[in-house]
Amino acid sequence: MIGDKLEQNISQRAVFFFFLALFIIALLLAGKLIAPFFATIILGIVSTGIFRPVFTLFSKKLSPQIASVITCVVIFFVVFIPVVLFVGILSKEALGLYTMAKNAVFSNQLKNLLESTQALERLNELFNSAGFDKTITWDQLLKPISELGTMVGFSLFEQARFITSNILNLVVYFCLMLIVVFYLLIDGSRLVDYIYDLSPLPDAQDMQLFKKFKDMAGAVLIGNGLGGVIQGTAGGVLFMMLGLNSPFLWGVIMGFLAFLPIVGIGIVLIPTAIYMLLKGKIAASIFIIVFYGVLSWGIEYIFKPRVVGNRVRMHPLIVFFAIIGGLKAYGLLGIIYGPLIATLFITLAEIYFASYQFLIEPEKENKEGKRM
Repeated sequence: MIGDKLEQNISQRAVFFFFLALFIIALLLAGKLIAPFFATIILGIVSTGIFRPVFTLFSKKLSPQIASVITCVVIFFVVFIPVVLFVGILSKEALGLYTMAKNAVFSNQLKNLLESTQALERLNELFNSAGFDKTITWDQLLKPISELGTMVGFSLFEQARFITSNILNLVVYFCLMLIVVFYLLIDGSRLVDYIYDLSPLPDAQDMQLFKKFKDMAGAVLIGNGLGGVIQGTAGGVLFMMLGLNSPFLWGVIMGFLAFLPIVGIGIVLIPTAIYMLLKGKIAASIFIIVFYGVLSWGIEYIFKPRVVGNRVRMHPLIVFFAIIGGLKAYGLLGIIYGPLIATLFITLAEIYFASYQFLIEPEKENKEGKRM
């Protein structure tokens, strides 16, 4: 009797491990199939979350299929058309920045401006009195700025030119994204239920993961995205008012920098304020600093809490490195991937501490029990 049960258990385990091996192989093969479209699927999922209120509004009077088609049409005109126009303008201004940096137009202007302050001469005198013989020149100090401008301008121009020259591919991938959005709007809840059933985790933990992902996607794309658009637009208008070169390009750069906590658009506006101060435009310099402080404070402490709320609580330093690391690892989409990966890790860590830590470290559970 005991021997039969033992043989049955061994047989069941063998079948289970065989099934598990087949399942892992199938999962890897399926992952290989969708790998070329992973970014498209992620963008489709995110777009579905953003435009679901539009679908909900139309579905009150129309069938789900018709409401989903109309929502996809709205996404096309709200997202695709502006992106194409945006890339065209960006390409021209990026080329202008590259040409200026390559010909050292801006660095020469800045060099002449800095030479009039005679600050470097005084600094060299101080170094000479301290025993340093080497003389520092403005050319040495400004060369990295010129090289950075050349690199940024050329990189942006190449990216924009690549997109415009591959407009057919852009249309194809955008249409694929709309197909993903169409079916997610109709069958998204069924897909979520299927994932819950497939996952070996308890439903409560699956729901916790899904909720955190949903909240973080909303925070990144709705909160940070709209905040970036506002700050980038305002920064571009400011550059236009001050008569500075390439206001559209700098507005785009500030829009992306707005995603970064801690530093944000200050990376551009603070050096601009210093530049204006060196030119003797003290009022403009003070206005830029005040503008930066008011805009950043308003977006961070008024706009974002009202739009996103306090659903997502993540330390700014973690968000900062998540975005920087995401950009380095995944390119532009790292702005989305970075925070989502950080959210996955933090949520799994919370689940581990709440439900599984005692299996590995039972003494900690005993300590918690004594504290209780």
